[in-house]
Amino acid sequence: MPKGEGKLIAQNKKARHDYHILETFEAGVVLQGTEIKSIRNSRINLKDGFVRVRNGEVFLVNVHISPYEQGNIFNHDPLRTRKLLLHKRQIRQLEAESKNAGITIVPLKVYIKDGYAKVLIGLAKGKKEYDKRERIKPVT
Repeated sequence: MPKGEGKLIAQNKKARHDYHILETFEAGVVLQGTEIKSIRNSRINLKDGFVRVRNGEVFLVNVHISPYEQGNIFNHDPLRTRKLLLHKRQIRQLEAESKNAGITIVPLKVYIKDGYAKVLIGLAKGKKEYDKRERIKPVT
């Protein structure tokens, strides 16, 4: 399956509106206990999330996964930082690109592929305020 295909769980439409997506990467997510059950119930919010590269590792920050309703004491912290699984070559590329001014890494969508939760992340460059109106304006 190509990148971004599988059962779509959540999508960050705001990211495509606010940023030009330069390149995308598919990453696995390290989850705890009941997090996968919450994700399969579509209880995830990517809106304010971003990706940070630290010490040769990639982390998903500020993504809200709601606690699983039947999870009792084994539930997780909804806003915890989650590690992403990528190849070293991809991590080095992300780290180099994100050091450039105006480039950030944002999560675009979460989906289930072959039974595993995957995150499509993108290298993004912020749009100017006036660009948004120009993009929406109908062509005459």
